[in-house]
Amino acid sequence: MSGVKRVLIVGAGIAGSSAAIALRRQGIDVKVVEKADRWAFASSGIFVYGNGLASFETLGVLPEMIESGFPIEDDENLYYTHTGEPLLTVRYPRPAPDIPAILGIKRAEMHRVLKSHLDALGVPVQLATSVEQIIDDPASPAVQVRLTDGTVETADLVIGADGVRSQVRTLIQGEVAPQYSGFGVWRSVHARPAWLTKKIMQMGIGKRLGILPISNDKLYVFGTVPAPDKPWHDKARWPALMRETFAEFEGPVRHFLDELNDASEVLYTAVEEVILPLPWHRGRTVLIGDAAHAATPFMGQGGAMAVLDAVELARRLAGTAPLAQILSQFGQSRFQMCQFVQDASRAVGQAGANEDEAACLLRNEAMKQDAQHKVDAFYAKLAALAV
Repeated sequence: MSGVKRVLIVGAGIAGSSAAIALRRQGIDVKVVEKADRWAFASSGIFVYGNGLASFETLGVLPEMIESGFPIEDDENLYYTHTGEPLLTVRYPRPAPDIPAILGIKRAEMHRVLKSHLDALGVPVQLATSVEQIIDDPASPAVQVRLTDGTVETADLVIGADGVRSQVRTLIQGEVAPQYSGFGVWRSVHARPAWLTKKIMQMGIGKRLGILPISNDKLYVFGTVPAPDKPWHDKARWPALMRETFAEFEGPVRHFLDELNDASEVLYTAVEEVILPLPWHRGRTVLIGDAAHAATPFMGQGGAMAVLDAVELARRLAGTAPLAQILSQFGQSRFQMCQFVQDASRAVGQAGANEDEAACLLRNEAMKQDAQHKVDAFYAKLAALAV
């Protein structure tokens, strides 16, 4: 049997917090350490599709997520050209009648909900702390973990959920540098007008802009651009640069671009991936979430893959197999789906970055014919890989 009674989780993001909730509900003693010195995550928006929401339902946190976020009306994504001409409407599948197909939510709200469950379950979260050393002697009954505050924790299992630049990954796998994708992402938060209740995507020439409600009174705009040289942008100029970058866009997004000013909530991110072959564990330490398989954001599956990792790992740890077998089977069970998402997301990003105007017009016409089919096929494949 696994013999796991105490777990140390490194990282309090979606993956780490979800794993802590799932394991604590199974009666396992859990502690979380987080390198940030305060509970304040990037506060732009995030959208989670139905497959991720089903896992939040399994965790018991979905009702609060829905209350704090915004379920997209009719499960629809409306597509426009960058000039504002309607292209098509795509409907996303629900995993169950009472689970939305798409939920928009502010990242800070998502983490607030997760933290409220951690608190209710009595899971301690130690901030401003990371890992310096993992000592995993097979002859020892427990793993010893030296933390950056000088203390030493003992655990039956260590979970590295510490993101793209995972220190745990470095300690067990050596230096695995994130790979720059060649894309940059702009995000901004705005007041939501009452009429905007669906997800909107505008397809430009080499650029894409999306609009997503994230609460009853807020929405966020997200735009992707090719940025092969990985430019650095002065944070003070982010609002002006976002407005300039998408200056040619009209239609639904125009109002939100026009209102960007120095007081606007704007975030720019250089998009990176983590391409990590199996195994995702060594000894009694395992990687989950972005630490193992960070993807580009074009399929909106990063959060879903993180919570699916957490739920699947907890499910396997509830079994009676030896821990080494559990960790090996966990990686094998998740690898193919995560790789599929990474590949699909990368392909969508590259297609959207085409800067040839004639090719983009052909792409838009093709979308009218096959976009719904591609969405249905993608989620059917995810469902098949989950079996």
